[in-house]
Amino acid sequence: MMRLRRVAKFAVVGGVGFAIDAGVLTLAVRELSSVYTARAVSFACAVLVTWVLNRLYVFDPDKRASLAFEYGRYLATQIAGALTNLAVFVALVESIPRLATTPVVPLAIGAVLGAVVNYGGSALWVFDARGPGR
Repeated sequence: MMRLRRVAKFAVVGGVGFAIDAGVLTLAVRELSSVYTARAVSFACAVLVTWVLNRLYVFDPDKRASLAFEYGRYLATQIAGALTNLAVFVALVESIPRLATTPVVPLAIGAVLGAVVNYGGSALWVFDARGPGR
């Protein structure tokens, strides 16, 4: 039951991250010349917010680990999830060009697959006090 509760909290934080990602993407795509540049900006904003929220509300991080070390692990995990997410995003935008005008659709589809990677990395590597290097 405890693990299910943690997955639920992770999903809520992911939802907040998605809302930030989608909101920043929607605003940035209007101002920037490329949907991909806008996506990079929205991703950076979402990663920072979700790290803080996951640290505070979802996982029980090792308080002895440095924040920089932990954030480095989190960022690496998020990059792996983002590459999964981005691969799906690009594949959809390139195969269905009209999706570039509504980029939240491919963003959402990619986000689901990226979330699986992100949860696994966060639970097993980033915030696990018993993990490697701790």
